[in-house]
Amino acid sequence: MSRTVLYNGKVYVDRGVFAEAVLQENGVIKKVGTSKEILEIAGDAQRIDCNGRTVLPGMNDSHNHLLFLAKNKMSPDISKCDGIDEVIRVCRDFIDKNPGCRGLFAMGWNEEEWTPEKKRLPDRHDIDKISTEIPVVLARACGHSSVANTLAMEMAGIDSEHNTMEGGDIWLEEDGKTPSGYLCERAGFLVRDCMPQASKEEYKKGLEEAMKYAVSCGLTSVQSNDAGQIMDNEECYDILREVYEEGNGILRYNGQLSYLDVESLEEYCRGPHFNEVLFDDRLRRGPLKVLKDGSLGARTAMMRHEYYDDPGNYGVENVSDDLQRKLISCAKEHDMQVVTHVIGDEAIERTLKAYEESMDENGNVLRHSLIHCQITDRELMERIRKDDVLIAYQPVFLRADLYAVESRCGKDMSSTSYAFRTAAELGIHASYGTDCPVEDCNPFPCIYCAVTRKDLKGNPDGGFYPEECVDVETAVDAYTIESAYHEFRENVKGRIKEGYYADIIILDNDIFTCDPEEIKSIRPVMTMVGGDIVYMSKNM
Repeated sequence: MSRTVLYNGKVYVDRGVFAEAVLQENGVIKKVGTSKEILEIAGDAQRIDCNGRTVLPGMNDSHNHLLFLAKNKMSPDISKCDGIDEVIRVCRDFIDKNPGCRGLFAMGWNEEEWTPEKKRLPDRHDIDKISTEIPVVLARACGHSSVANTLAMEMAGIDSEHNTMEGGDIWLEEDGKTPSGYLCERAGFLVRDCMPQASKEEYKKGLEEAMKYAVSCGLTSVQSNDAGQIMDNEECYDILREVYEEGNGILRYNGQLSYLDVESLEEYCRGPHFNEVLFDDRLRRGPLKVLKDGSLGARTAMMRHEYYDDPGNYGVENVSDDLQRKLISCAKEHDMQVVTHVIGDEAIERTLKAYEESMDENGNVLRHSLIHCQITDRELMERIRKDDVLIAYQPVFLRADLYAVESRCGKDMSSTSYAFRTAAELGIHASYGTDCPVEDCNPFPCIYCAVTRKDLKGNPDGGFYPEECVDVETAVDAYTIESAYHEFRENVKGRIKEGYYADIIILDNDIFTCDPEEIKSIRPVMTMVGGDIVYMSKNM
């Protein structure tokens, strides 16, 4: 029998409610109370002195791509490059050190963060400098646009004669025919699909490393969109299942599944793996994930008004309204939740309409959700509340977006977007996450951005439209009990209460009383999942 006592701590139970100690038994919390009363019933339980530190429920990222993070660990890190020349150098060094490389994919460049004199979109001529002998595709940090070398486009069938496609945007050179190499949405995904795939063993190793990093940041659960996104659904779950069978699945993984046609979705829903739950609730198959539009950074988010800095551009529709309605209808027949990527206000409005058409007098019982939900006005927010639709926010996006949103959307719309406080005040079920690897999966910079609305250097002074800042309790709850609600698990995780999973973290700083500027630097000193200690720092 596994029994552990955490005592002498500041245990967060609920807003304004704290305890001192917790007893867990076989992965479930048995008792919460004072140190004295818990130690009196501890018996031979392992005892861990928290030394006054703050104890929280484990963090639950409500939308990320953990297997994509695993894939990134096999690639060069281009996220910190200050311009395309440094990107070229880093990628060439990687190829030189990996002579067997048959193709290079990396993600993370962001021209908005390059030095002013280097701030431009790269093209195929830049990427050809990396290699002309192997395909090279480099995705922007948002993942919604990519730049490819000439060979990669040839392999994908993109050329002067084939330079348009539905659901994608292929930028052209001055002759109006030749693809420039800069590809948005499905056009970018097309060249990525031509890249050589890593082996199952490589993915497993990368996934195990990604999980170790995640728990070191305080994550105990992830709601991850990998199946049908980075690879075939069943291929993805074969990898996941083996990792858990071998005892290396050290956090809880709930998959958000992508299907691009109704027939495939219907086949899954009628098959043996529908809503599968394995390994003591560590590995689950969850909702249908739909990709409606693109990203703000790539100017592919669907907008009701044209982009201020790109007149005539209203974004890119990845999934048509007709297909979206059919997918939602199929999901409803099988009582399957739907979570939809929507960033622009046009994408949000169309998705709300599709959700509304699928609801009956019982309302949103399937807890359909809007992932990202960035560009909004008050009317849209009130409609979301009226429909009881959930939101999965990524506050850390403000780190970079606060420098782009006004130029793309104007000040009026910017003032009502990333509306974290409005969501809380309206009573919308809003959870938090990172969309990792778009951003680092560490939850504390994300909480910091929600509380301060600043970038990670502390700018701007006072925060970006600070009236939408939230308090620390709201941000912590969004990462715990609200993320659990997002996956119908609010009765077993997201709180430190009797009967809940012993998914617990101990922090190196008190998130409730420290200077808000310190929140982004907080780190766990211990992470526990189902009563198992899966991470402990040397400072514990």
